[in-house]
Amino acid sequence: MITEFKNFIAKGNVMDMAVGIIIGAAFTAIVSSLVADLVNPFIALFTGGIDFSGWFYALDGETYASLATAQEAGAPVFAIGNFIMAVINFLIIAFVVFMLVKMVNRVKDAATEEEAPEAEEPKGPSELDVLLEIRDALNKQT
Repeated sequence: MITEFKNFIAKGNVMDMAVGIIIGAAFTAIVSSLVADLVNPFIALFTGGIDFSGWFYALDGETYASLATAQEAGAPVFAIGNFIMAVINFLIIAFVVFMLVKMVNRVKDAATEEEAPEAEEPKGPSELDVLLEIRDALNKQT
């Protein structure tokens, strides 16, 4: 059973998936920083300084100064701003992954075009054609 498990782990697909998950986690940190540090300030510039992450609605009817204050008080809240930021993160991640896949496919297509040798047109009669002509010529002489 341990041998089967070792064989399963050693398969290329499992290792590829593990590498993909690790790189995906690192990529998520990069995209989160992109959204928090670059996109949010840009959005705030066009929306008059609105910070989406601070948008919330307290379900207990009380008024709180911030989302953190409401959460510390144990109030149930709809964190609308956090949801909006999650959607923005998703859209940015999906777009970047789309662009990466598109680039990888373009590189793959270029590599396969270079690898595939073009079929050359025969420049004259084939060896078989010449041998058949010689045979026919010898048959006429006899």
